[in-house]
Formats: sequence, C-alpha cells, structure tokens
Amino acid sequence: MQDLTQGPVRRHLIAMAVPTAIGMLMQTLYYLVDLYFVGRLGDAALAGVGAAGTVMMVVIAMTQVLGVGTVALIAQAVGRKDPADANLVFNQSLLMAVGCAALTIVGGYALSGPYMGTVGADPATTEAGVTYLYWFLPGMALQFALVAMGSALRGTGIVKPTMVVQMATVLLNVVLAPVLIAGWGTGRPMGVAGAGLASTLAVAFGVVVLFLYFRRLEKYVGVHRDQLRPRFDTWRRLLGIGLPSGGEFLLMFVIMAVIYGTIRNFGPDAQAGFGVGSRLMQAIFLPAMALAFAVAPVAGQNFGAQLHDRMRETFRSAVVMSSVLMLVLTIACQWRPEWLIAGFAQDPGVIAVGALYLSTVSWNFVASGINFCCSGMFQAMGNTVPSLASSASRLVTFVLPALWLAQRPGVELRHFWYLSVASVALQALTSLLLLRMVMRQRLKAPA
Repeated sequence: MQDLTQGPVRRHLIAMAVPTAIGMLMQTLYYLVDLYFVGRLGDAALAGVGAAGTVMMVVIAMTQVLGVGTVALIAQAVGRKDPADANLVFNQSLLMAVGCAALTIVGGYALSGPYMGTVGADPATTEAGVTYLYWFLPGMALQFALVAMGSALRGTGIVKPTMVVQMATVLLNVVLAPVLIAGWGTGRPMGVAGAGLASTLAVAFGVVVLFLYFRRLEKYVGVHRDQLRPRFDTWRRLLGIGLPSGGEFLLMFVIMAVIYGTIRNFGPDAQAGFGVGSRLMQAIFLPAMALAFAVAPVAGQNFGAQLHDRMRETFRSAVVMSSVLMLVLTIACQWRPEWLIAGFAQDPGVIAVGALYLSTVSWNFVASGINFCCSGMFQAMGNTVPSLASSASRLVTFVLPALWLAQRPGVELRHFWYLSVASVALQALTSLLLLRMVMRQRLKAPA
C-alpha cells in the first residue's frame, strides 16, 4: 500500500501516471498489432475489425462500472486507514466480475450478428466483424477479472504490477498475431479469427499471472473466501459510483456506432479510415487518460483523509500537465497525420480519410484532457453522476446534429469531424462548471 496523503502531490501523480500510461499503451498495442496484420487482409477485413472493435466500448463501459467503484471505495478506505473495508470491496468486485463475464459471453454471441448487420458497409465487412467478435468475446469477458484486480491495486496506490502484466500480455499478443492471423510458421492463416484468438489468449495469460501475484505477494488486499458471498450493500456502493461512469463509456459506444452508421454511405474506405484514426486517437489520449487514472486514487485517498486542499492541488496539477501534453500531441497530429495512418493501412483512400479525421479532431485534444481530469475528480469524491451528465450533453451537441447531417445533400466527412470538435469543447466547459459546483458542496472552504 502506498500512502498518497503525504508528500508532494505532483510527484504522486507522475509516479502513478507513468506506469499507468505504459500499461495502457501496452493494452492499446493489442489493437494496433491486430490492425497492422489485419490491414494486410484488405479493406473489408480492416473495416469489419474496426466496426467490431466498437463493441469493446460496451465491455469497457461494464468494466468501468466495476473498476471506478473499486478504485474510489478502496482509495477512500485507505485514506481512512480501514483495511477491512478495502478487502470487502475487493472481494465483492471479484464476485461481480464473474457475473459480468458470463453476461458478456451470452449477450455477445447473441447480438454480434445483428449489430454488425446494422453497421457493416457491405456483406464482407459484416462477416469479418462477426468472425472477429466470435473469437475475441472470451478475451473481452476475461477483462473484468483484470480490471477488478488492477483497480484494487490502483486504489492502494500501486500500479507497477499491473503495468508489468500488461506488457507481458502484449508481448504474447505480438508473438501470436502473425502466427494466427498470417500463418507464420504454421502455414494455416486464420485471418480475422486469428486476431481475436491472439488477443483472447493474451488476456487469459494476464489474468492468471495477476491472480498469482495477489495470492503470493499482495498483502493489503487479498482473496478471502468468507467475503466472496454476495454483500448487496457493498454492491450498491460499488454500483452507485460505477454505474454513471459505465454510462459514460456506453455513451461513447453510442457515439461511435452513430458515426459508423452515418458514414456507411461513404463506403468501406471511410469506415476503415475512421477505424484506424479512432484507434490511433485512443493511443494518443493515453497521457491524459493516465493522469486521470492517477487523479482518482490520489484525490480519493486525500478525500478519505479529509485533506481537501490537497485534493484541489491534485486537480490543478493534473490539468496543467494534461494540457501541456495534449497541446504537444495536437501539434504532432497537425504536422504529418498521414504518416501515422500509413503505418496501419495501405489503401490511399483509407489513408486520406484517416489523416483528415486525425488532423481535425486533434483540435479537441486539450479539451478531452480536461474532461478526463474532471472525471477523475468526480470518481475520487464518489459522485460520478455529474460526469455522466457532461458526457450525455454530446447526445444533444453531436448525435442529433450528426443524424441530421447524414440526411443532407452534399454532406462531407469533414463536417462530422468539425461537429465532434465543437461538441467535445462544450463538454469540457460543462465538466468544469459541474466540478466547481460539486467541490463547493463536498469540500471545506480553502484555508
């Protein structure tokens, strides 16, 4: 356990954000490695895997419910010096992870076909997406166990073991991807099915290794059989914090699905270019997301310890660091976006679409970083409803206008990207106003 209520706040943020960013980068490399090899299979395969990958947003939404609640409650318990409650929360989150995994398997296999039939630009794209999902769904289900264990460690101020495990799983995925997708060494390429299977096997390996870490090395929280019976009062605490955060990611899935649906008339090149560009954008967001992931436990422990001035300092430091990082990344994307896209696609049409997307939406990178930091603060205080409300504003500022634009003659792809930039900027303003209101309600006046 790492006490985050003592010492320089900025040092704690950096110490937690750097390993978290590395771990998240490793996780993102799952998709980039798959995109690299799948891109060699053709535009339909690339578009299908990209569209199918949006289903991961639903799984992320569900893991957020579990992960955010676990981090917040354990961090607050650590701040209060209450290890008994921290252990109870951890074991109940593991129990909930099992139920979520079962739901993912059943729902995923039942709905993969109808979903891809809705968003796929053509039959080949739809078939590729369904095949990929069928092989990757077990890996998606196993994500819940990884999130429960990783979130528990993050709540106690420990992030390096999770980073090491994620690095190991990515290395395994890198080894398996060419073997299973392209048939290197076996002569039996599986195509998009191999991409899904490689990721599933890598995630399974990570779950086993992290579980062994908890059994043998972790001392502050651990698996206790007597705490693995359902405790519905603890479930209510976890869900009260986690559900709104899960709703945020579910909204992201809705927005991504709307984009795929509205640009389907532009053809597979448009969907493939957007798929590559959006995946790269997720990787680019890693520094800001890592800081937000660090904000939650740092501010959460200080919230539990009633050190409110340190909470304010946490937010200020995170916003400054995030804005500087995202500004640098914005400049990079304005310079040569086509170089980034060309590493994962060969078709000139796909590269052109992806480069236009990346160069346009990069103007909202700083605003996105502010949104992430605000979300971390809401999690730390155990009130994530305002963060959900802020995200839901994009239903009005982006989804409805995008559906209207799709019906207009002469509409171009860039019009959707301009709309996205404006909606994210408005979301950042909303998040700041809501955070100011909640902090005034929950925190003591500054000394």
